[in-house]
Amino acid sequence: MSIRTLYSAALAVLFVSISTLALAAGPKIPKSPDQVCPIKVGQKLPDVKVNNLDGKPVALHDTLGKKGSVLIFYRGSWCPYCNRHLGELKTIEADLQKLGYKMIAVSPDLPKNLKSSIDKNDLTYDLYSDASGEAIVAMGLAFEQQSDKKSFLTLLETSSGNEHHLLPVPAAVVVNKKGKVEFIFYSPDYTVRIDPKVLLAAAQSAAS
Repeated sequence: MSIRTLYSAALAVLFVSISTLALAAGPKIPKSPDQVCPIKVGQKLPDVKVNNLDGKPVALHDTLGKKGSVLIFYRGSWCPYCNRHLGELKTIEADLQKLGYKMIAVSPDLPKNLKSSIDKNDLTYDLYSDASGEAIVAMGLAFEQQSDKKSFLTLLETSSGNEHHLLPVPAAVVVNKKGKVEFIFYSPDYTVRIDPKVLLAAAQSAAS
């Protein structure tokens, strides 16, 4: 084998190694909810997948309704603020459907844990699992939960089946049928959620 061939092979291995490391590193995840930088109005949904109740991967784009979708991002079935808000959102589901929007909710819960939220709140709209955190990271909503309480971190690990401790800031995103963001609400304060009436008004405005 010639020196030139060896040199080319070495460069190829180096390139693959660097690319693999860069992919593994991924985007930098904020340590605080105050540092997130969410997707903006006018941008398109990222090409990511979530999992349905059966654990089947579903592209986020495939969850769009005739007019688009209203995407709700929440922390998990263990969060009382999330459960209350999921229940409140039922009041606008029919109106959103009339507009042509499909409402879905996404959390880091494992697929098997989604049913808990459905049962607690008697939900009829679809819930999806983002246990890997891929979707919330791509949406710019993710942060790495910091806590001195090991029991809380263990709860997150049990909920997601992972040790990444990633959570989304609570958010509501209205996207059109082409997957473009028309409206977004998010709050670094997990106790603050968008009023369903305000969300409905945003969807109505986007649909007009």
